[in-house]
Amino acid sequence: MSINVVARIDQWVPVRHVLISVSEKSGLDRLVEGLLAAAPRVRIFSTGGTHGRLREILGEKAGAHLQQVSDYTGQAETQGGLVKTLDFKIYLGLLTETYNDAHQADLRRTSAVPIDMVVVNLYPFRQTVAQAGVSVEGARGQIDIGGPCMIRAAAKNFIRVAPVVDPGDYARITGELKHNGGRTSLALRFALAQKAFAHTADYDRAIADYLGARSLAEAAGCYDLQD
Repeated sequence: MSINVVARIDQWVPVRHVLISVSEKSGLDRLVEGLLAAAPRVRIFSTGGTHGRLREILGEKAGAHLQQVSDYTGQAETQGGLVKTLDFKIYLGLLTETYNDAHQADLRRTSAVPIDMVVVNLYPFRQTVAQAGVSVEGARGQIDIGGPCMIRAAAKNFIRVAPVVDPGDYARITGELKHNGGRTSLALRFALAQKAFAHTADYDRAIADYLGARSLAEAAGCYDLQD
């Protein structure tokens, strides 16, 4: 198996393309305001309810800055939003490296763009299973797939991408963008990656603990089981 070894990276990365898909929407208005102030030509990709909230926040500016992920990828969301962001163009944009000629050729070939920041928080699994009377099926529906994948891809590529999982970091991020010409530093991206991997590990631990404490009878009892 060939291993891709990176030798050259940038200290500062301009934020031109951002993907935002969040369950917890607090602070989103301040984040977007800060993004536009620091990077006036920023392009934001989004999905579902987040797209609707961003359209409200952006108002007349939405046409210039906001695009549905499905319009970008050319693939409509599946029923109930089951598949929204699991797409080659998204992950190429997250994982591509600036000084890799093959990656840059792939971007041109697919009309994709490098994504410089991902703002994602996950389906509320812990909050759901903490409620009385929640079934295994109710819990299963709150297991996020696309969110952790995007977080992990962005965090893996901290050499170029900023993975944002905590609304509490919005002020720090927009402050750095403001003072550095709309660019993120390697120090910020690495710190965000550390937090991102801890976040997905905690999320998976919660799922594993919940399912590990259930019996097969509890799980099967949710369904009309067919032979």
